[in-house]
Amino acid sequence: MLRSPNSHDQWQGPPAIVAFPQTRNPRISPFMANTDALKQRAVPVPFAPTLKSHLAYTLLCGLVIMLMLSLVRLGLLVYNSDMIGDTPYSTVAEGFLNGLRFDLRVVVYLSIPLLLAILSPAAMAARGVFRVWLTITASIVMFLGLMEMDFYREFHQRLNGLVFQYVKEDPKTVLSMLWYGFPVVRYLLAWLFGTWLLSLLFKGIDRLTRPGTSASAHGTRPVAAWYNRLAVFMVILLVAVVAARGTLRQGPPMRWGDAFTTDSNFVNQLGLNGTLTLIDAAKSRFGEDRANVWKSTLDPVVAQQSVRDLLLTPHDTLVDADEAAVRRDFVPPAERTLPVKNVVVILMESFAGHSVGALGSPNNITPYFDKLAKEGLLFDRFFSNGTHTHQGMFATMACFPNLPGFEYLMQTPEGGHKLSGLPALLSARDYDDVYVYNGDFAWDNQSGFFGNQGMTTFIGRNDFVNPIFSDPTWGVSDQDMFNRGAEELANNYGKKPFYALLQTLSNHTPYALPKDLPVEPVTGQGRLDEHLTAMRYSDWALGQFFEKARKEPYFKETLFVIVGDHGFGNHQQVTELDLGRFNVPLLLIAPGIQDKFGAVDHTVGTQVDIVPTIMGRLGGDTRHQCWGRDLLNLPQGDQGVGIIKPSGSEQIVGLVQGDRILIESKDMSPRLYRYQLGREFKAELIEGAEDQPALLKNLEAYIQTATKSLLDNTAGVVHGTPK
Repeated sequence: MLRSPNSHDQWQGPPAIVAFPQTRNPRISPFMANTDALKQRAVPVPFAPTLKSHLAYTLLCGLVIMLMLSLVRLGLLVYNSDMIGDTPYSTVAEGFLNGLRFDLRVVVYLSIPLLLAILSPAAMAARGVFRVWLTITASIVMFLGLMEMDFYREFHQRLNGLVFQYVKEDPKTVLSMLWYGFPVVRYLLAWLFGTWLLSLLFKGIDRLTRPGTSASAHGTRPVAAWYNRLAVFMVILLVAVVAARGTLRQGPPMRWGDAFTTDSNFVNQLGLNGTLTLIDAAKSRFGEDRANVWKSTLDPVVAQQSVRDLLLTPHDTLVDADEAAVRRDFVPPAERTLPVKNVVVILMESFAGHSVGALGSPNNITPYFDKLAKEGLLFDRFFSNGTHTHQGMFATMACFPNLPGFEYLMQTPEGGHKLSGLPALLSARDYDDVYVYNGDFAWDNQSGFFGNQGMTTFIGRNDFVNPIFSDPTWGVSDQDMFNRGAEELANNYGKKPFYALLQTLSNHTPYALPKDLPVEPVTGQGRLDEHLTAMRYSDWALGQFFEKARKEPYFKETLFVIVGDHGFGNHQQVTELDLGRFNVPLLLIAPGIQDKFGAVDHTVGTQVDIVPTIMGRLGGDTRHQCWGRDLLNLPQGDQGVGIIKPSGSEQIVGLVQGDRILIESKDMSPRLYRYQLGREFKAELIEGAEDQPALLKNLEAYIQTATKSLLDNTAGVVHGTPK
């Protein structure tokens, strides 16, 4: 209660009051002034990283990416662990150490924006931009690594030009193949989880490396002078360049050949980085200079003469020598011909020699082919020219090799050139033709290429009515294809001589087979069970075809040629080229063939030798420019020779002669091996062979001359019979 001034109580002075900060404006309440002061203190201080904190942020982010790449490599190792075999742990560790050098290059590439930011304090403060950049780019690298798990299992190669080749093809077919053939959902979930985890890690590193707010007064910190930042940047730039090069040697930076330091080709491949190999493939594929086309190393005249010495036999007469490299008139000896007039070529999808019983496999995958081999002539040292169906088709039927830069010849402008294959040679003899295939002829430009070469009749997936089975990816089953093939050949007999190409497809990812399989599924072979079951099914369909063909009158007048388009990788990876992907059987079946030539031939051959060998059995004069030879008319003591190259954009090629193979790559010194096929599949490095320089010369001369002939459009003949 307030007292009146007239109160008789003695006044004790004014009551105590709280002292407020003085304000310049006496009209402002002290309480309002205090609130404004609190608001001023609550204003966030602008982020201003020090040079030290930015370097720490960059280093820790780089370590996270390195860890992610190592985990992806570990996943690749575990997923393909059946290929380790008895490889010592120390060798596997060496592969991982080699991989760190390649991974470091990726880290440097992804860290470029952070390194450049050293020059600008404002740029160093853009942590949000850096987090987005690192999350997106590291996520892409991780996605490629996950994709590589099954890519390597399928092709025994790190990511390469095959990726772009498949992307270029029919999207519907490719997506269907991926969806039905691989665990797409599992990979996508793993990728999304990994991306989320990366984003958390980069955010955590950001918080961890932010300087404390009490470092200086008024929320500001001293920033390193520009000359100090420039000096640090120059030092880090030097370190980054050395890290990206991967080596201190003079000359070129680290190349993929630097990962091949062990005796295990799987471990050597493990040391590579799939992102980098894909970048190299992109530069080769999309570069205007076609960088992966083989560069000439020999004098053109010397190279051409070497090829002529390699390919021409006593039964060949060189013609048009000033225009064409190996165009010749071929007259086979009459005693080496066979009483046949028709030709049926059967191109078996992924018919790998290591799984064929007649070539030594104990797993009973190909009982029908093995039975057929007992009545024909089997070549047990035969190889595909490439590792893709595309290459098997043009090598077998167009008689042209698989060359660096032209692995997908049928889709290039040069694929429009007239070559010296079976269509050209037998069309000149007025043969009828038919090409029966499970799938779509638009794939790989098959109808366009072979139509240009001379074929006229194409029967593909859309021409089958009520097939026994049709999968959503590729087309009808092999038994449907062979049934239609048998029908076409029976209906065409008696009109004119004919040649046919029957091409299988069921033994291809995703291995879609009829529900009620006529064969027992393969078990006990691990990840290869599904693949080998499809191979066993294709073999059964082949056997059913021959049961029908034997009943037809054309059978006794026909040469049957059965060959794999390419092989596939198994638990072994023999040599840098992986011979298991090249070794395929070649079987010739015709009346009287064993009486003249025996049951097994050990001559080395490749698919470009098939057309000359066919023409040698038909007899008559032939003008051709095949890049192979008649394997049954070689000079005495000639062990045969073949040039092979895998799919992809790498400039790596091999020359097979006898029981040896010479491998050359632009990123690796040439290596000579002695190989062994069959049940004891292996290869041993040969050091210091005296004839290695001569083998290398023949290899380079062949590639160089064939490439020049293709580019000059002089690789074929106008017609198949001499004037």
